[in-house]
Amino acid sequence: MSRSAVFLDEMGVGPLWRLRQGAAPEAQDAVAAEPVAVEAIMAEPVMQAVPVAEEPVPAPLAADAAGPAVVAEAAGVAASVPPAASPAAPAPAAAPDDTAWFDDAPPPPPARQLSDADIAALDWDGLTAAVAKCARCDLCKTRKGVVMGRGNRQADWLMLASSPSRAEEREGRALPGEQGVLLDNMLKAIAVDAASEAYVTHLLKCRPLDEAGQERLPTEAESAACRPYVERELALLQPRTILTLGSMAAAGINPGEKPVRGTVRQLGGASVIATFHPEMLLQDETGKAKARAWADLCLAKSAHGE
Repeated sequence: MSRSAVFLDEMGVGPLWRLRQGAAPEAQDAVAAEPVAVEAIMAEPVMQAVPVAEEPVPAPLAADAAGPAVVAEAAGVAASVPPAASPAAPAPAAAPDDTAWFDDAPPPPPARQLSDADIAALDWDGLTAAVAKCARCDLCKTRKGVVMGRGNRQADWLMLASSPSRAEEREGRALPGEQGVLLDNMLKAIAVDAASEAYVTHLLKCRPLDEAGQERLPTEAESAACRPYVERELALLQPRTILTLGSMAAAGINPGEKPVRGTVRQLGGASVIATFHPEMLLQDETGKAKARAWADLCLAKSAHGE
């Protein structure tokens, strides 16, 4: 045994280089070529070697070829980066359109139109409902609303105009505003209370319009279509005196008969007297029409009797 091997054996180190069996010849040459390393070790002071248990290297660090510093740096970066937000849950699918069937649904059947005989059997409520959904003429295509009569349904006095105006159609009420106030005052002048003793209505329940949207006179066909409603109103009301308001109402109350102002005509058991429409009286600046209207009212009061 050589001197170096003895010292190494005493230190408990054993041979410094121990070639594995089957080592390549190049490795054997490298070991033989470095005797200086052994002599340098032997020149150092001899110290008792204390075997130190070798700590196992954690698998991730041992596997990291970049070394501990890179691993530590990577760990710090990972700690500073917030965890990626979990992907948002997909929005729920839109609920199917519950009204989609509406587009394909067949249109509702048109309201059944009453015959003249059906209308003749209606009471007041049934008559009002029938007028509201009437389609007996083409005025139902352009109207904005119907105008049913107003007042006491057991009145002795009937105020009858021709067709509704724009204001009447908008309010759904016969002779509203200044016209109604003037009519009330006219009746009051002959001791007739408009609220309790009079009923106001029209021959037509819809407003006639031309192609330009302007008011026009009703046609014979339109007047004939509405006639059953007026006759039913007369039958339910049974007035004693009918005061027609305007020339069209005077001519329409009894078709075929020419009205003459200042005379009393008969319609069934009712006396019929013609006078001016309140709208015309409001536009009368001379006062002549009002004077004639007063004469008409006095004639009506006389024909009505006590």
